[in-house]
Amino acid sequence: MNWIKGFFLLIVAACVSAANTSARPNLIFVMADDLGYADLSCYGQEAFRTPNLDRLAREGVLIRHAFVSSPSCTPCRNSILTGQQFYRLDQGANLWSTLDIKHPNFMHILRDAGYEIGHWRKAWGPGDYTVGGYTTDFMAKRDDSKPFCFWFGTSDPHRGYELNSGRESGIDIDAVHVPEFYPNEDVIRSDIADYYFEVQRWDSDVAAAIKLLEDAGEIENTIVIMTGDHGMPFPRCKGNLYNWGARVPLAIRWGKRIPAGRALTDFISLTDVAPTLLTAAECQIPEVMTGKNLLPILTSSNNGRVDAAHDFIVIGRERHVPAQKMPSMAGYPSRSIRNDRWLLVLNLLPDRWPVGVPEGATHPMGVHADTDGGPTKSFLIAHKSDPAIRKYYDLSFAKRPAPPKWSGCECVTITVWTLRGASPACLSRSCSARQVPGPGKPGSTIAAPFASRIA
Repeated sequence: MNWIKGFFLLIVAACVSAANTSARPNLIFVMADDLGYADLSCYGQEAFRTPNLDRLAREGVLIRHAFVSSPSCTPCRNSILTGQQFYRLDQGANLWSTLDIKHPNFMHILRDAGYEIGHWRKAWGPGDYTVGGYTTDFMAKRDDSKPFCFWFGTSDPHRGYELNSGRESGIDIDAVHVPEFYPNEDVIRSDIADYYFEVQRWDSDVAAAIKLLEDAGEIENTIVIMTGDHGMPFPRCKGNLYNWGARVPLAIRWGKRIPAGRALTDFISLTDVAPTLLTAAECQIPEVMTGKNLLPILTSSNNGRVDAAHDFIVIGRERHVPAQKMPSMAGYPSRSIRNDRWLLVLNLLPDRWPVGVPEGATHPMGVHADTDGGPTKSFLIAHKSDPAIRKYYDLSFAKRPAPPKWSGCECVTITVWTLRGASPACLSRSCSARQVPGPGKPGSTIAAPFASRIA
């Protein structure tokens, strides 16, 4: 690991080795791989500390309701680069895909506007960008007189983990928070602690990047964005439309331009990153971008909900991995709408297995292949015959029930989940048709009801 970090330091040092003589800010996008929204101490995590990420939040603004467009690596990263919802990106809506060069890419827009661009480790992917028409990667020799945009990616805290690394690092296993959809078992607490260990390691990498910016005198003229591409790699998290899958941490620092020490409750999509950075860099925002410029919110001095229009978010997915019965390459298309109180999930094809078949999947993992392998997954599967464990297994792996019909409404039905539980909730009969992206064809729509009032 030391040589990897050393290589990273050399790359970042090349980017910040000379002062930026342009009035435009430098940009650093710090992205973790599989990081849950609640797993930093600035979000209330008490089992361990993330002092460097906490610093970004303390010296900038912390977003409490940040969500990905799709809780899967490739479509999430595609949506960030293009500033568009994942379902508009053709093959790019799926994991292990590509990104067609026809979709404007904020990194390349910045390059064409005079920025030097670079990245470290996992920025885009997984997939094959050459299929979409890209012929070069992001890294290039830089002109030190120009501003830079650097995508600081990492493979932490993605699996696999070194077994018991969290416990051996000093994390108190008894202090580990176990989500209510898992049994409180030692093997699960230990698995989560191993994940925490990698979150801490990522925090130390961020510290190195911040120090380089400070040493170069660039920290006050650099927009630093910290986030993740979706939730932790555990059952019912990564790849799912629930909070633990689609909600991510987000902190943004920009010297005196962003008033420090604030926490905002506006609903923010990571598709908003591209238009925000382009605006800060004095670049024109392509009309096809669906994301919104956040600078008016970020530079406000207010806390809480700054813009009343940011009161809901739309999330979705097509295929994570080919987890249905071999030789099917089908996914599990779903869409959801989330606000302060409710999460409404539309499972478009509920006859399929939401995270893959119990055995015989097209993906080599074979068993519930949409969920990464690990001790938590193995425990739930091994003990599914135990009545005390079965409910937890079902919450993560079982088919999700067909949603109830809406009385007096001929629209496609949706499942409604409370934010604290997994039981379908009752909606009022007052509903109006909203357009929700449909399955299969990116950009297609299907009529679905949306409750105007919760009963």
